[in-house]
Amino acid sequence: MRLLKRLLVVAGLMFGFGFALVPFYEAICQAAGLRSILQPDHVSAINTQIDTTRTVTVQFDVNTHGLAWTFRPLAPQVQIHPGELQQAVFEIRNNDIRPLVGQAIPSYSPALAAEYFKKVECFCFSQQTLRPGESRQVPVVFTVDPGLPRSIDTITLSFTFFEVNGGAAARAPDPAAKGAL
Repeated sequence: MRLLKRLLVVAGLMFGFGFALVPFYEAICQAAGLRSILQPDHVSAINTQIDTTRTVTVQFDVNTHGLAWTFRPLAPQVQIHPGELQQAVFEIRNNDIRPLVGQAIPSYSPALAAEYFKKVECFCFSQQTLRPGESRQVPVVFTVDPGLPRSIDTITLSFTFFEVNGGAAARAPDPAAKGAL
């Protein structure tokens, strides 16, 4: 019986850690003075001059971590002139039999590109809740600052979706199931 109680405590601690991972990561970034990955980039800091003398390829890489979701870009890459506003659309689909809540975390390659990649609108700014079988198209509106070093002609924008709220959406009563008992 004591072993069972200890195992339940360990499972509860693991659940709590998983639940707090995204906000904990954000708090560490803020404390360390790193750029916030969950908040919109400051639109006022965007350079509006378009450099038509060069083109940058932005490739998209997508992953899910622990979610039964299909997640893909509608176009695997786009060409953009630095300073130009561009939109990319992604499709997400919940393949699970329960509602799920996910949060996308972006990353960039090369890492230096993060300084010059400015997201104006992004599905990664908020949590996404999908019902079973639901699919949705979500946009990312961005620009690449013309100050990007000329040696960088390709940027890979990667998004990884993580389940958040410890599956709270799965435990929430389904309003459509009212009276099903």
